[in-house]
Amino acid sequence: MTMKGIILAGGSGTRLLPLTAVMSKQLLPVYDKPMIFYPLSTLMLAGIRHVLIVTTSEDINRFRKLLGDGSKWGMSIEYAIQKSPDGIAQAFIIGQNFIGKDPCTLILGDNLFFGNELQVHLRKAIDTLMGATIFGYPVKDPERYGVVEFDENENVISIEEKPNNPKSQIAVTGLYIYDNNVVDIAKDISPSKRGELEISTLNQVYLDEYKLNLKMFGRGMTWLDAGTPDSLAEAGEFVKVLQKRQGLFIACLEEIAWRNGWISLDELGLLAESYGNSDFRDYILNLISKGRLTI
Repeated sequence: MTMKGIILAGGSGTRLLPLTAVMSKQLLPVYDKPMIFYPLSTLMLAGIRHVLIVTTSEDINRFRKLLGDGSKWGMSIEYAIQKSPDGIAQAFIIGQNFIGKDPCTLILGDNLFFGNELQVHLRKAIDTLMGATIFGYPVKDPERYGVVEFDENENVISIEEKPNNPKSQIAVTGLYIYDNNVVDIAKDISPSKRGELEISTLNQVYLDEYKLNLKMFGRGMTWLDAGTPDSLAEAGEFVKVLQKRQGLFIACLEEIAWRNGWISLDELGLLAESYGNSDFRDYILNLISKGRLTI
């Protein structure tokens, strides 16, 4: 079986109006890249080459123009339309033909993950998948998120969506890994009071079956949700500071594809030239120069 990946890039982006009046929030810039590059890079770090972008009918061609079919990165990228924002879990129903008989990783299109051990965490979670895996992250305002309660062995006890009295400081991030049963479960759950197929309801089914696993992102890991003006600005500043300080690009899709062995150095060079006279081009050409010394 092949792990499939879905990026949910639909929704109306009302929290970012008027920025999103004529464009999907996942196409807005987070410093020097479109927002969607960040969740896509996370899937790539996890070793996922087959990706479905779920978006609106208004934006689907914009995403196609930006990402193409993924072949330039040694990937396969497909597209599907979410006619109305009816909940995160709806992505699995929309993508059921894409998923087929495989397991699937879902990431929200406005989520940014960064950390030295990110790739290790993701690949280990995929390799050891039994049921579903969610990722927890400590926050100071858990009432704004889905909150997970767990015991000393990180066994999940409960999940609550935006509780008034949170049972822990651990929020559930917008990154989820599921076995193939997720499609049938998504079809069976009922809409919430908001009229949406909630991801927390889907996760509760796995929890009731003792098949919901929690992996913690602690110190050294960063999780940002760029869905508000403040968080969008914070995410951009985070990327800017790290890149300026380290000289290493975050979410450089070409670099990840090359390091994954999906494209050659020659193909990497062609991609560099496609960026014209930009910092991206210079960065990639510098990678190639160093790469020829080590390969």
